[in-house]
Amino acid sequence: MSEVGVLLRRWRGRRRLSQLDLSAQAGVSTRHLSFLETGRSRPTREMILRLAEHLDVPLRSRNELLLAAGFAPAYAENDLRGPRLATVLASLRDVLTGHEPYPAILIDRHWTMIDANAAIAPLIAGADPRLLEPPVNVLRLSLHPDGMAPRIRNLPEWRAHILHRLDRQAAATGDAHLTALHDELAALPGGVAHGTPDGLVVPLRYEADGRELSFFSITSVLGTPLDVTLAELAIESFLPADAATASLLSQPIAAAPPPGSAADRPARRSSR
Repeated sequence: MSEVGVLLRRWRGRRRLSQLDLSAQAGVSTRHLSFLETGRSRPTREMILRLAEHLDVPLRSRNELLLAAGFAPAYAENDLRGPRLATVLASLRDVLTGHEPYPAILIDRHWTMIDANAAIAPLIAGADPRLLEPPVNVLRLSLHPDGMAPRIRNLPEWRAHILHRLDRQAAATGDAHLTALHDELAALPGGVAHGTPDGLVVPLRYEADGRELSFFSITSVLGTPLDVTLAELAIESFLPADAATASLLSQPIAAAPPPGSAADRPARRSSR
């Protein structure tokens, strides 16, 4: 069995599709798909990209499929701090700043904090400085007993939500790093959630500056990325889950912005 055939079969298994299902979706005969997976036929570059599209394979892994078949990668992977991505990164930072007074963070595929707005500072105040040393993993920071966990009022429910989400992400991407992170976080104390949470969403109920805040989160990604680095970025933004939190956040909370955050940098001069 060829290396690319093994990878294609593995992705098909992750998506829980039979050869018949995938062949119907991609417009390929089941016989040909079988030959590709077993190595009896060598896929073309176009065929790999077609199958990867129907299997919803991440851009990084699409490049791996192409390399396994002897082709050059199809998607660039630029340095996030480099000049080619500077405009997009600046726009994403504007989104973070524009979300204030509500917290928002920019993360990569492994939940590493790339940037944050000033409103995140009250949430991480009091965390062990070791957890705030770059690279900061926001999930570790949130669930670690030396991080945010002691101030999360509904820690068992929030912990169950985070672990379930991380488990699904690891299964969908096949990323060993995410699997290891899930196992690490699952071993941390935090209690077990019982029953079904009340309300419409699982909130983050958090004590900050002596006040209880309640949030729900929204994850935003770029709609049409053609660069691996950009495809793996997401903004995790938090919005008030009740009127009391909205009212409290309209009042300033005395806390310095996190190091390296959007609020730490001077505002860019408008070109208009």
